[in-house]
Amino acid sequence: MTAATRILLADDHALVRRGVRLILDGEPGLTVVAEAGDGAEAVALAREHRPDLAILDIAMPRMTGLRAARELSRQWPEMRILILTMYDNEQYFFEALKSGASGYVLKSVADRDLVEACHAAMRGEPFLYPGAVTALIRDYLDRVREGGTVPPRAITEREEEILKLVAEGHTSQEIANMLVISVKTVERHRANLLQKLGMKDRLELTRYAIRVGLIEP
Repeated sequence: MTAATRILLADDHALVRRGVRLILDGEPGLTVVAEAGDGAEAVALAREHRPDLAILDIAMPRMTGLRAARELSRQWPEMRILILTMYDNEQYFFEALKSGASGYVLKSVADRDLVEACHAAMRGEPFLYPGAVTALIRDYLDRVREGGTVPPRAITEREEEILKLVAEGHTSQEIANMLVISVKTVERHRANLLQKLGMKDRLELTRYAIRVGLIEP
């Protein structure tokens, strides 16, 4: 059996933590191993428990969730991070991505989205609510209008085709079926993409695909 994903939960409101913990502990394969009331405590508990995934609120005393995310990413690059917040705000969203978060979940729909976001994060995939996707596309279009250029081609046409399908969320098996190639060939192309682009997982490939315009608005 696959070991359960060990989660660190940080929010300065005990009632919120209790509610979120009920959602997470009720899901097979997820278990909360530590709770923190602020960002500084979250970093300390991460050092002690070495969780697989940290779920951080943004507005916390002593150290904000965004600052904690940056610190966690620096010390433990393999740790996945989700931001769970009440702020449907583009500025916070982009700061979360810069801080190393792989997902941004609104508290208002946590009961619907949080478990899915946890599983996506552990697969190395992004989890973005619809408004965040719109913000990413708008940001890309703004850059293009301001004269931004797409980087020179660093990958082959086949790799670009696979990158687009990966960024759209398709599995290796689905991509193999669509392109009539083997799963092993898909995985080889994906490994080549990660190496060529200096990236480590599907999340970073997806960000790149958005940045260079492979995913259509």
